[in-house]
Amino acid sequence: MTRSVRIGVQLQPQHAPEYGLIRDAVLRSEDAGVDVVFNWDHFYPLSGDPDGAHFECWTMLGAIAEQTERVEIGALVTGGGYRNPDLLADMARTVDHISDGRLILGIGAGWFEKDYDEYGYEFGTPGTRLALLKENLARLSARLKKLNPQPTREIPILIGGGGEKKTLRLVAEYAHMWHTFADLDSLAHKNKVLADHCAAVGTDESRIERSVQWPGVEKASALVEAGVSLFTVGVSGPEYNLSEVERAIRWRDEVNPARPA
Repeated sequence: MTRSVRIGVQLQPQHAPEYGLIRDAVLRSEDAGVDVVFNWDHFYPLSGDPDGAHFECWTMLGAIAEQTERVEIGALVTGGGYRNPDLLADMARTVDHISDGRLILGIGAGWFEKDYDEYGYEFGTPGTRLALLKENLARLSARLKKLNPQPTREIPILIGGGGEKKTLRLVAEYAHMWHTFADLDSLAHKNKVLADHCAAVGTDESRIERSVQWPGVEKASALVEAGVSLFTVGVSGPEYNLSEVERAIRWRDEVNPARPA
C-alpha cells in the first residue's frame, strides 16, 4: 500500500431545515477524526422528498473552511455546467485561502436533470456535458495560474466519473484524485484504462489517488488492494448519523501502517 487509507464523509446538504444541523455535523465529523469533509453540488434532494430542504454547495464550503481546522474539504463533486469555470477557479482559490490550503476541487460532468431544468441550464446529452467539462477544466486550470494572490498550494483536482474514453482521459490530463463508482470487478480494468491514458499524455499514474464510496468493512480491504485509498461515507440530514463513519475510522486506524513515535 503506497498511500495511507483516508476516510471522508459526504454531508449531503438535503433535508436539513436549519443550517445549524450541518454546522453541527461538520464539527462532529472533524472531532471524530475524518480526513475529508465533502458536501455535494445539487440544488434539490436526491432521495426522500424531492422538494425537501436543501442548501447550496460553494457558499457552504466557505463556511466549512472557517469552521474547521484540520480536515480537507470539498464538493463530491461540483457540477461542471453550473458555473463559469473562470469564476469557479476564483471561488476555489478563495476557499483555498480561507481554509489555509485544505480545499479539494471536485468536479464532474453533471447528471441530475432537475438541477439543470429548474435553474435554467441546458441539460444536453452525456456527450455535450463531457465536452463542456473538458473545456471547463482547461479554462479552470489556466485561470488558477493567473490569479493574484495565487492559491496557497496546487489545489488538488478530483474528477468524478468512470467513462473510459473521455472521463478517464480527463483524469489523466488534469486530476490528482479520481472518484469512481466502479466495483472491485471493474476497478482493475478501469485502472488499466487510466494507466494507458496516463502513458499517452505523460502523466505519472501513481500521483492519482483512487477514491470510492465506503463499501463497508467487509469489502474495503479488497478495494485497498486494488489501489483505493480514500473511502467516503455518505450521510444525510436532518440527523447526520455518523455511526458508520466512526466504524470506518476505526477500520482505517487498524489497517494503516503504524507511524514512528
